[in-house]
Amino acid sequence: MKNYVTQKGDTFGSLARQFKLKNEGILKTYHNLHCSQEDVMQEAVPGKTILIPEDPQLMAEETEPQNTSTSSQQESAENVSESEENAPEEQPEGGEQSSEKNGQQRDKEEKKDKEDSGSSPHEGKYFIVQKGTVQCNQGFKFPKFKVTSHQKHYWNDEEGQADYLAVTEDDLQFDPAAQPFGQCKLKPTSGGYLPCAYAPAGKWQKTYEKVKVLGKSCLTEISELMCSTGGKITILKHGQQSEAGKSHVAKANTQEQQAYNPVVDFDEFKEDTKGTDELYYS
Repeated sequence: MKNYVTQKGDTFGSLARQFKLKNEGILKTYHNLHCSQEDVMQEAVPGKTILIPEDPQLMAEETEPQNTSTSSQQESAENVSESEENAPEEQPEGGEQSSEKNGQQRDKEEKKDKEDSGSSPHEGKYFIVQKGTVQCNQGFKFPKFKVTSHQKHYWNDEEGQADYLAVTEDDLQFDPAAQPFGQCKLKPTSGGYLPCAYAPAGKWQKTYEKVKVLGKSCLTEISELMCSTGGKITILKHGQQSEAGKSHVAKANTQEQQAYNPVVDFDEFKEDTKGTDELYYS
C-alpha cells in the first residue's frame, strides 16, 4: 500500500488508470476500508491523501502485445479492401434517396436504443434515511440528517424507527445543527480555518423525482446540495443496512474479497452459504 496526495483535477477514475488498477470502485473501496473515519471520501478531494493498493490481484490485466494488434489491424484492412473490390460499382436507381432514408432510419433506431437502454442515474442507488451522513468538499466533519419535511415514510424499516425516516429534497437540517461540517476551508486565517457557517442554497438537487413523500422528491446516493458559502454537499453514507444474499456471495470475486478482508477464507465462506436462505449483513 502506498500513499498519494491528490491534485486538482484528480478523480478516482483517473487515479485508478494512473496506478493501473482494475477500476475506480476498487480504489475507492480499498481507501475507505483502510483510512481513518475523517478521510473517507466519495470523490477525490485535492490535498487529501489516498491509500493506493499494490496487490497484484487488484491490478488491471496486461494488454495484448502491440504486434498482435497491428496484425489484426492489417488483416482487417485487407478484408475491407477485398470487400471494396468485390462491391458493385453501379448504384441502384434512386440510391441517393434510399441512402438518406436508411440514414434517417438508423438515427431513429439509435435514438430508440438509447431510450430503451438508457437507465436512470438513480438505478442501483440507495434511498437516504435520517441516520445517513453527508460530507462537504470544504468541510471536515460528517453530520447526520435531521428530517423535518415529514414523519410519514420510512425506508427498509417496518417498526417506524426515526433513524429510517426517508430524506426528501426539503430536508436541509443536519445533526449537529451548529457548525455541522466543523471548520470551512473557504475561510482560512492566520490562526486556521474559521467555523462553518452552513447556509443551503435552495433545495437538494439530483433527487429521484419518480419517488415522492407528500409531494417531495426523495434523495438517493447521487443527490447534491450547494451551500451559499461555496461548498458542495454530497452523500457519504445512505444509512440503510446493506444486505447480501447467498446469490451475491456466490457471484463475488474471491480474489478481490480476499484482498479487502484477508482474515476471512472467502472460498470457505462461499461453501458455508450454500444451501441456506439466510441473509448476510455488511
